[in-house]
Amino acid sequence: MVQAVQESSVTYEELLDLEREFEDADAEIIRHQVKATKALYEKRAALVAKIPGFWPLVLEQAPPGVDEHIQPSDAALLLSALTSLEVTHFELDDPEGDPRSIAIKFTFSENEYFEDSVLEKKFWYRHADKGDWAGLVSEPVDIRWKKDQDLTQGLLAQAVKLWNGEQQKAASGGKKVEGWTDDRKALKEKIESIGLGGISFFAWFGYVGRRVSAEESKTALAEEKERRKLRQEGKEVPEDDTVEEGEDDDDEIAIEEDLEIFPEGDDLAVCISEELWPDAIKYFTNAQEQDGLSDIDFESDDEDEEGEDAAGSPPPNKKRKAALILILILCFSSTIRIPGGWACLSTMSTHAPPIRCMQIDSD
Repeated sequence: MVQAVQESSVTYEELLDLEREFEDADAEIIRHQVKATKALYEKRAALVAKIPGFWPLVLEQAPPGVDEHIQPSDAALLLSALTSLEVTHFELDDPEGDPRSIAIKFTFSENEYFEDSVLEKKFWYRHADKGDWAGLVSEPVDIRWKKDQDLTQGLLAQAVKLWNGEQQKAASGGKKVEGWTDDRKALKEKIESIGLGGISFFAWFGYVGRRVSAEESKTALAEEKERRKLRQEGKEVPEDDTVEEGEDDDDEIAIEEDLEIFPEGDDLAVCISEELWPDAIKYFTNAQEQDGLSDIDFESDDEDEEGEDAAGSPPPNKKRKAALILILILCFSSTIRIPGGWACLSTMSTHAPPIRCMQIDSD
């Protein structure tokens, strides 16, 4: 039986302050880790650039947080044209920036879908509501689709148009756009007509998140730190007298959420930067091993069927033997197929030569 909660001298604010300190520590860990591993990532980039199809294979084995957003039409483009992927922490050396801000850059070969060779999306780590909210925000990135090849069905173009229009109004000295304007209604209707089920991965480039500017974030963070300092010193913290303003903000946040063409855009960015990017070699290796296992299992199944027909009874299970053969092959050197007609000679011995790729004749 759960005991009744007893009163405590510890306040909610004290717990919140401690949580903020943990977050600050996490940010510093990221700062040091990125600097410590920079040379290693540069070395990895030089190596994988020599492996045709490396990044398409990585995406083929992507973690669920990425894979669930890649539709068959997206896969056709990514697997055939993606040549490199890079994640950087572009505010790392900015004294007013945040090491959690990230840029994700995709490089493509010439393809039938769009004109761009590079698509880069930036995410800024921002604070709002006097520091009570923090997270990644972004700006829509336009894609120059070729005729009749827009995988987002016009959603991305509509989101970019709305964003650019509102930014121009703000830059010309006008008030911050709020409420349901005609352009916002048009995007909302487009979202409802298409639906977000099975939306293209490339709609992710239209993600915005909370509309928090750098200046607003700076002010909110300063206010939060000041309140934290007052509490630590045992001083009285002024009460928030902006309740009505907060209610208006909630209404605007709800509208902004309705205008997202890729609601989980920040989650996808985190998954790419914290799972796919650092563990790329692991996913590449998994792709090679699974390809090798599927070939061996296929051959074993054929042999099993032949054995059943000949003897009238099922033969011993050969899957363990097949797996053992694969391990032995990998320990010395083997040819493992990868998509695109390439074969990679690899080894897992301590005196392993570098991965070598050669073109296989389709005949």
